[in-house]
Amino acid sequence: MQNVAETSEARSASEFAGHVAREWDDLLGLRLLGAYLMGSLAHGGFSARYSDIDVAVVLSNALAPADFAEMQRRAAAVSEPHAAKLSLFWTDRGFSIGRFPPLDRIDYLTHAVTLVEREAVRPERPSVAEVRSYLRGAPFERWAERAHSFSEAFELKPVERKPYLRALLYPARFVYSWVLGDITSNDEAVSFLETRAHGKIDVALIREALRCRQAGRDPDHLFGARQALRGYVDACAEAMAEAPAT
Repeated sequence: MQNVAETSEARSASEFAGHVAREWDDLLGLRLLGAYLMGSLAHGGFSARYSDIDVAVVLSNALAPADFAEMQRRAAAVSEPHAAKLSLFWTDRGFSIGRFPPLDRIDYLTHAVTLVEREAVRPERPSVAEVRSYLRGAPFERWAERAHSFSEAFELKPVERKPYLRALLYPARFVYSWVLGDITSNDEAVSFLETRAHGKIDVALIREALRCRQAGRDPDHLFGARQALRGYVDACAEAMAEAPAT
């Protein structure tokens, strides 16, 4: 698949990932079946300030703690600033171990950009029911907890700017994935949300959060609207309640 990196910052991050993948190939040898770009570097919308550098590796066996530590060390040797943003997804040939949730498996199947590949491994695509089961659990719980915490806060600390922006944007990503059983960029998720208006979701606020992310600006001017997060949590919970448990 063609790399869709569209800015100099995205190109720099992609080049870093390519360099790191070659380092990992040297380290892991035949155990490394493939390494891939995912996330916003693969499907668009990369933000130099707010995006992670998502890289997935598929291995012939488990990734040992010593391997993981050495992979991190080599990534930092290439670029410490980029390595600080590195988010690693890994699994074995059967996609039965490691860190590779259903939505990221879909991202791998539909958007992944190959960095290194010895064997193309294609797992079964998770169903909508599997995606919904996943979203009902830890992803929703973590976001809801963070959303309520922000709604009760008195100030937005600098270290909290990125998670606050993510909390504002999460309903768009949630609704898109919940309805379609798919994953996409923040831009497309927000556009999709605008077609499915909900009384408890201020889409204009989410659109402004997206503009803030695109421009790499501080979201401090949006902190006054933090109480809206409570309605977002309620709206997503209602959507889950309307669908049968799986």
